[in-house]
Amino acid sequence: MTTTYRNLIGGEMVETSATMEVVNPANEEVIGIVPACGKDELDRAVAAARDAFSTWKKTPIDERRKVIQQISAAIKDNADELYRLLTSEQGKPHSQAKGEIYGAAGMVAAQSTLKLDDVINEDSDTRLSRTRRVPVGVVGGIVPWNFPVMMAMQKIAPAILSGCTIVMKPSPFTPLTTLRIAELIKDVVPAGVVNIITGEDTLGPLITEHPDIDKITFTGSTATGKKIMEGASADLKRITLELGGNDASIVLPDADVEKVAEQLFWSSFSNAGQVCIAAKRVYIHEDIYDDLSRAIADYAKNIVVGDGSQQGTGVGPIQNKKQYERVLELIQDAKDNGYKFLVGGEHSDPSGTGYYVPITILDNPPEDARIVAEEQFGPVMPLMKFSSEDEAVERANNSEYGLAGAVWTKDTDRGVALAERLETGTVWINEYMHLSPFAPFGGHKQSGFGAEYGEEGLKEFTYPQVITVKRDAKV
Repeated sequence: MTTTYRNLIGGEMVETSATMEVVNPANEEVIGIVPACGKDELDRAVAAARDAFSTWKKTPIDERRKVIQQISAAIKDNADELYRLLTSEQGKPHSQAKGEIYGAAGMVAAQSTLKLDDVINEDSDTRLSRTRRVPVGVVGGIVPWNFPVMMAMQKIAPAILSGCTIVMKPSPFTPLTTLRIAELIKDVVPAGVVNIITGEDTLGPLITEHPDIDKITFTGSTATGKKIMEGASADLKRITLELGGNDASIVLPDADVEKVAEQLFWSSFSNAGQVCIAAKRVYIHEDIYDDLSRAIADYAKNIVVGDGSQQGTGVGPIQNKKQYERVLELIQDAKDNGYKFLVGGEHSDPSGTGYYVPITILDNPPEDARIVAEEQFGPVMPLMKFSSEDEAVERANNSEYGLAGAVWTKDTDRGVALAERLETGTVWINEYMHLSPFAPFGGHKQSGFGAEYGEEGLKEFTYPQVITVKRDAKV
C-alpha cells in the first residue's frame, strides 16, 4: 500500500504539488509519496522557525524539558506502528528497528535532563564575571538513511532544549517514519519550533546556504560534509559534522574465541553493516586468528539474509540501489584481485528484487585492498592478522578517518592502554556501538567536526556569553 505523507511547517501538516516516491528496499515497491520541497517551502519553514525562536528562546528550560519528554512519550507510545514503518522504508529487521525506535525515545528523554550551568570566571572584590550559554538561533538539520529516526531525534532534542528552533531534512530514501512522528508531535511542540521538510538531494545545499539559518548539524559522508563546510563558510554558520568512519577492532591473543566471535559478527553486520561505527576492519592476533576467523565464519553461516519484516531475518537489504551497487563493486574488486573469502563473495541474483548482498567475510586481505582502505557500509567484514600491538595500532591508525574503534581482551588495563593510542573519538573495550546520551560522540581527523550527546553536544547549539560586573565602579 502506498501512503501519502505531509511535511510539518509552522505547526501545520503541509502538502506540495511536487512529490517524490519512497521505495521499500526489500522488494523495490513504492510505499510512500512525500513532498519534494524547494526554495519556497524551505523559506516558509525557516521563517516559521525564525518567528518561533523569538519566543522559544525565552521559554523557561523546565517547559522546554516537558516538550522534549512529550516527544519521547509520543514515540514510545506509538512504537509498534513506527518500527514496522521503519523496517519497510529502511530494510533493517524488526528487532533492530524496534531497538532504534525505543532507543530514540530513551535518548530523547535522557537528553531532556541535560543542563548548562553558568560558570563563574571571577568573583573578587573588584569584579564578578560569569559565562552563560545562549542559543545560536535557527538550526538546519540534515540526516542520513541508515538510522533516520535516531539521527533526527539526536539533533532535535538538544537543539530545542538549548532554546534553538530547527528545520529538519530527512534523507529522501527514508523520510516516512520521521514524517509520521511529525504528525504525532504536531500538537505537542509549539508551532515553528520543529519543522520537518522533505526533498531531493538538491534541498540540502539550499539549507546549508540559507542566509537565515544560523547553524548546520549534519550526519553523513565525509565528501558531503566537506561541501557543507564550504557552503556554511559564506556567512560563518556554526557546524556540527558526524561523518564517515573506517573503524578498527583489535582482538588481543587472550580474548575468548567463542564469546568474542558472535559479538564481533554483530559489530560488523548490524543494520547490514550500514553503521558509521561498525567494525569495518578487524585485526586479530596471529595466535588466535585461525580459530577466531573460523568461529566467526561458522556463526555467519547460520544468519538469514532477507526481508526485515520476516521472522528469522538477521540481516536485511542494503537501503538503496546506489549503495547496493557500490558494495557489490567492492566485493567484485576483491574477487578480481584474488583475495580469499571465508564466507560469501558471490553476487546476489540481479534478476531478483530487493537490494540483498550476501554476508561476506574476507581472509586476511592486504591493507591497500579497497575493501579494507575504504568504508564499505555494507555486510562485508575483512579479517586481518597481526603479530604485535605496535603493528596493530599503526595499521588501525593508518586511515583518514577516526570515528570509533574497539579492543577485545580479558586484561582491561591492557585494553585501555592500547585504546589510548588509537586516533579515534570513541574506543570501546569488550563491547561495540554503545553510545550514551551523557557522553560526547564525535570524530577525529576526517570523521567529523564538533560533537553530539552530553554537555559537549548541547554546547554545540549555543554561544558562550561572558557578563562582567565591575564592583564599586565610579560612573
